[in-house]
Amino acid sequence: MSPVPTSFHLGPLVFHLYGFGLAIAAYVAYSYARRRLARANLDVEPFARFAGWLIVSGLIGARAAHVATNWGDYRTHVLDALQIWQGGLASFGGIAVALPVGLVLARRYWPETPLARFTDILVPALVAGWAIGRILGPQFMYQGGGHLTHQWFGLHYAGQVGKRVPVPLIQGAEDGLLWLILLGVERRGFAQRGLVTGLAMTIWGVVRALDEHLLLGQHSHSGSIGVQLAAVCLALAGVVLIVRSLVGDNVVPPTLESTR
Repeated sequence: MSPVPTSFHLGPLVFHLYGFGLAIAAYVAYSYARRRLARANLDVEPFARFAGWLIVSGLIGARAAHVATNWGDYRTHVLDALQIWQGGLASFGGIAVALPVGLVLARRYWPETPLARFTDILVPALVAGWAIGRILGPQFMYQGGGHLTHQWFGLHYAGQVGKRVPVPLIQGAEDGLLWLILLGVERRGFAQRGLVTGLAMTIWGVVRALDEHLLLGQHSHSGSIGVQLAAVCLALAGVVLIVRSLVGDNVVPPTLESTR
């Protein structure tokens, strides 16, 4: 059986599906986030610059973390580290770099908007884009599958022997469900400053740790252990944000309830 394709040819040109899929996901997340900001009556004029810096910083952090935790694969071919279109982005590396950049720029471009409210508007769009990105990105990546499996749902991936658990598709479904949960919180009037963000951090962190441990399972690999620890830390930070949101008098104005 042929593996999941990683590229296609159009004449002399080669298009890598991994990068193409991530570009689509980024565009959807950008358009959706911009619409949510507009519906919340926030200025959308600087959003293109904000999103551009966020994407660039996230890619740099994600690639740097991947290369650092897989240095043995790049030590003798250092220039391969630049071939981002072949796959290899560490989610938490991207978050670690993009998060402070995003917070600084949010203070610069929207100084009158509380950060918690801003992130509550932005996070559902990021989760939606992430869901699409998992399906259209890592699904078409070299060695994109998880554990070996003999179950009917297993798929063949380039660079991996045998049928593999389709982790990108599973994670795409998980993130899609999380997006629906976040919208449900908004629609039922439970949205408070930081509550949507905290829920996203907590649920995504827990699920990401379980995926890494159960579906990818590189227990002896320092990068995998690092992902699990980072995911748990993210989830704990989300719990703190939820508690602060619920105990404080932080009800968001009705404009946020219609930002979906």
